[in-house]
Amino acid sequence: MKRILLLTVLTFIGTYSFAQGQIGNGDMESWANNDEPDNWNSFLTATGTWSSFASDQCDASSDVRPGSLGTTSCKIFSNSILGTVANGNVTLGQIVMGSTNPTSPDNHNKTITGDVDFSESLTDTPDSIVYWVKYTPNGGNGNARMKATLHADYDYRDPEDAASAAQVVATAVDNYPSTQGEWERHAIAFDYTVNPGLFSAYILVTFTTNEIGGQGNGNDVVLIDDVELIYNSNAIAENTDEHISVSINNATNQVCFNSENDLKGTYAVFNTLGQAVQTGNISNQVYLETVPGVYFVHLKTKGRVYTFEVIKN
Repeated sequence: MKRILLLTVLTFIGTYSFAQGQIGNGDMESWANNDEPDNWNSFLTATGTWSSFASDQCDASSDVRPGSLGTTSCKIFSNSILGTVANGNVTLGQIVMGSTNPTSPDNHNKTITGDVDFSESLTDTPDSIVYWVKYTPNGGNGNARMKATLHADYDYRDPEDAASAAQVVATAVDNYPSTQGEWERHAIAFDYTVNPGLFSAYILVTFTTNEIGGQGNGNDVVLIDDVELIYNSNAIAENTDEHISVSINNATNQVCFNSENDLKGTYAVFNTLGQAVQTGNISNQVYLETVPGVYFVHLKTKGRVYTFEVIKN
């Protein structure tokens, strides 16, 4: 794997300075070959006991998100071998294949801080991560998954063990269903309440075809395009034509959705573990039937997904 885009950025910094970091090749346009996007890793560069059995489950695709000025997205897909499903997987770190049991903790993605090919340094504090996805499950109903973790100077792994959990600065998690053959823009807020006082040194981002290892069917497909970090945005959708805002009245537990336009669609409320705790159709006011805590409200309208953080006292 090569870091063509990263070298270009470093050269550019000689004349201009950037205040806020971005993920290299987030637009998925740079490919040294057709099997793995530059700056990202799939099973082809995996390590671990079973890495020699890895198959190619990542390709460049000409199917790009609406309005894109680019020509390429990243396609990941699952394989089914003798009844065992290997989920499609692409990450900024390295895939570790340590077990034939898909749910074993020996299988994980990992930041290798001593190797620039398997790590992405980031000391900034983005508010959210935005990306476009098209998820087509092959006859199943499972959710695909995106997880982004800002972490300290440590070889962090996802799924986490206890040592990795102690190094987390912030997380953004999105478990999303089929996009019904359409591209969707997802904007997911980072939760910085995990380990207050820690400072980020790296970011690990992973896209998979299922939120649970070994679940789903063979040939579940996720297309990924234009991954971007957003800074200094209290309302992620402020810069869109929807001008959406969300507020909560803790005295009545009412969550209010406000927009200049008529909002139609669905909403989902997620806890900080990425679990959906409440769903329904969008209306002007929704009662939040949860215990006190931090929640992320996802609004799906006109083929886009907007995310807002609310705190219920």
